Amino acid sequence: MTSIKEIKVPLYKGGYNQKILYISGVAMKISKSQNSPVMEVAGAIAGHLAQNSDSLFRVKVTPPGEIHIELIDSTLAAWLQSLIVATKTGPLVNNFFDHQLPTPLNSLKVFTIQYAHARCYSLLRLGHQEGIIQLDKTDIKSFISVEPISWLNSDQELRLNHPDETFLIHQLVKVVDDLVCADSSSINWETAGVNLSQAFEKFWCNCRIWGEVKINSPALAQARLGLLIATQLVLRSVLEDKLGIIAPLEL
Repeated sequence: MTSIKEIKVPLYKGGYNQKILYISGVAMKISKSQNSPVMEVAGAIAGHLAQNSDSLFRVKVTPPGEIHIELIDSTLAAWLQSLIVATKTGPLVNNFFDHQLPTPLNSLKVFTIQYAHARCYSLLRLGHQEGIIQLDKTDIKSFISVEPISWLNSDQELRLNHPDETFLIHQLVKVVDDLVCADSSSINWETAGVNLSQAFEKFWCNCRIWGEVKINSPALAQARLGLLIATQLVLRSVLEDKLGIIAPLEL
């Protein structure tokens, strides 16, 4: 009989539905090896996860036995905060030279990613100059917030709830998962970078930071700048660590 420890089952990222969702089919694997009803196995696993999650996520079972794990707002806030201080502790990718094998790069895709990176940097610098957020340079190319970002409102809900904000967070989670994955050789980093860049552009077009938002909702303006810190950091890692090219500060 195959033991649970010997079974390797991927944890899949769910599609975008304004939730950060992971899906596991481990119950279906175990039910076959243990000759047990799959929904019963899934329910037992989900119950164990729910009791030992420290309220980091919600768990539910869906037919034919998939386990859905949804990150809650406070967990996302903690993740975003840890991401924007990553430059204090080191790069997202442990091996700086762990970029993909040399292949011809698409100049238009590369420009799209580089432009988004430079745009994030210039917006952060402007936000700092206007006093919306206090930033500190960890090096010539990266910012961190001097004070923790107020990601959650008084109801402990994420301030960033506009569809284009949640989609940008979804893309950030996806790319960071791929960046830290032990085996990411199958990832097309140009496409990943372009998808993140396009999510940033939608966010920037539809989620204001200055004007009325800066005056009437300074915490929201600061949280949106915090999201830009995360985006710039991840784009830089894709460009430098995976594509092996420069992450420009201006174009």
